[in-house]
Amino acid sequence: MKILWTDGSAVPNPGAGGFAVIEEKDGKGEPVVLGRDEDTTNIRMEGTAMIAAIKYAGKEGCELHTDSEFWVNVLTKWAAKWEENGWKKSRGKIMNLDIVKKLYGLYNEYPVKLVWVRGHVGTKYNEMADEWANRAREGAEL
Repeated sequence: MKILWTDGSAVPNPGAGGFAVIEEKDGKGEPVVLGRDEDTTNIRMEGTAMIAAIKYAGKEGCELHTDSEFWVNVLTKWAAKWEENGWKKSRGKIMNLDIVKKLYGLYNEYPVKLVWVRGHVGTKYNEMADEWANRAREGAEL
């Protein structure tokens, strides 16, 4: 099972965005997937990073570290009910439904262990993911 760390960024929010997937392996971390979008939000980039991580891990599965409490809640608390209700919630529309559906589908298809981490408190690979998400937003590629 791969150990992956993700983060997303948009500056301004909404604005240009980037995301990064960091693989932790043998006591080191390295970016394995980067992406960007010219017009997006932090939330979209966080979710897109998680999609990229699960796809990268594939059938091997992953322990997926994220500082996005929102996306952890989507996957573990809300999406099953939304899907059961025809992708509707009791009040208002589901924002970023395209990402919700794709991420929830992958989460159910592949082995994924979600690990929420507090962001911006010095956690090594979370900080690395943040740094690379910002680099990706600025045009960095692997």
